[in-house]
Amino acid sequence: MELQQMRYVVAVAEEASFTRAAARCFVVQSALSHQVKALETELGFALFARTSRRVELTAAGTAFLVGARACLAAAERAATDAAAAAGLVQGHLAIGMIPTVTAVDVPGVMKAFHRAHPDVRIALQVTGSDELVSAIVRGDVDVGLLGLPEGREPRGVAWRSVGTDRHVAVVSPDHVLADRQGLRLEELSGETFADFPTGSPGRAQSDLAFDAAGLRRDVAFEAMVTELLLDVVRENLAVTLLPSRFVPAESAALVRIPLADGPTRHEFVAWSDFNPSPATRAFLELVV
Repeated sequence: MELQQMRYVVAVAEEASFTRAAARCFVVQSALSHQVKALETELGFALFARTSRRVELTAAGTAFLVGARACLAAAERAATDAAAAAGLVQGHLAIGMIPTVTAVDVPGVMKAFHRAHPDVRIALQVTGSDELVSAIVRGDVDVGLLGLPEGREPRGVAWRSVGTDRHVAVVSPDHVLADRQGLRLEELSGETFADFPTGSPGRAQSDLAFDAAGLRRDVAFEAMVTELLLDVVRENLAVTLLPSRFVPAESAALVRIPLADGPTRHEFVAWSDFNPSPATRAFLELVV
């Protein structure tokens, strides 16, 4: 049984097509099909049920796929560890971040990392802090840049604090409060808000601040994409609260107003301390 055969099986399973799997593996379909059939003959059972229009894993194939993926991951890790021992950092690095990272200059860090380790392939994703922590625990993300309300810390992962910032109110230049030099939350309690989805850490920072002040507010617009929230604010449909460093001080389309009792956001870099890859360790050296 060869690693290449396992790669072909994984590709066919994920693509649900021998044709697409062959294109993905940069091999002619006949060669890929021959290798998969040879593996099935060696194993003594079929991995796929085939028709002229459909390809599906058999029960045996589903069980085999789990081990095949694990073997391929172990083989890749062995190669990257050997390269690291020889002074080279290779492999893949999955980085996740919240939409409003401010404590880390992500483009600058990426530039420095790529210059130092050009053979590492990097995958980036943007999502919420809770989702990132879960992805780190599963092994789907190597490094996460998180933002949590004051008093909360990442759980189940290794972490380091990288910064703290207080939220500001963000309004349209046409808003009645746009000329104010400072505000308190009670002066905003009657406004319509745009914010992150209910239950997300980004939303919790503001919700906790209003709850602590004994105030209620109306969140009429929800989005995970920060730019969409700001678009709603630009149209003067709502106001929002965001970390001060995320909103430009000088903007013709937005006005940020300091809050005397606004929420505080803490940023963290998080990772799994269970055998982090050489690429993960190299990236962390630039951040923490």
